[in-house]
Amino acid sequence: MTSFAAIGYGHGQKPIFTEEDWSILDGKIPVPAYHKSKTIAEKSAWDFIKNEGGNLELAVINPTGIFGPVLSADFSSSIQIVKALMSESVPGYPQIYFSIVDVRDLADLHIRAMTDPGANGRRFIGTSDSGPVAFIGIAKILRKSRPGKAQKAPTRQLPNFLVRTVACFDPAVRGMLPELGVIKNISNEKAKTVLGWAPRSIDKCIVDNVDSLVKHNIV
Repeated sequence: MTSFAAIGYGHGQKPIFTEEDWSILDGKIPVPAYHKSKTIAEKSAWDFIKNEGGNLELAVINPTGIFGPVLSADFSSSIQIVKALMSESVPGYPQIYFSIVDVRDLADLHIRAMTDPGANGRRFIGTSDSGPVAFIGIAKILRKSRPGKAQKAPTRQLPNFLVRTVACFDPAVRGMLPELGVIKNISNEKAKTVLGWAPRSIDKCIVDNVDSLVKHNIV
């Protein structure tokens, strides 16, 4: 598994991203170090298979943000978004969009790629059918589905000019600016047509995520 980080960064606005795309590391749009590392690592893996792999086979899964139920208090950074929306009182969130895949669907996709001969030599984007969602969209799902647990979820999205102003003084916010207001439409058709994959909805993914955080006394 690598990541959508190896596909969708460093580009200008595109109609849709597919497995044919690679993140552009030497262009005009800054790419974070994490995304660079994922891109370089995956390209190295494909180069190895081509030049030295012999009879080895390679299929790569490129997931978007991984959400869904957790098994303990030890969870990924993506889940921190849901935890923060439920437990931190903030005036609003920036207009940052991201796509989601349920961890259970991602596990299923890995198994399909490992066991289906048609997967060899291919990349597969793992993402739900629902398309990109903003922070405020996640907050709306929380307030609708689990209102008793979402009293602190923000009710408004911060205007872009305000985020850009804050970025002048906050390096962490400054790093968000290339993605501010950018909506990345992503195709998951290859995973569905080649491997017969069927991902859950974002709503189901987020609600099960919330319920697991409550179950493990994380929020």
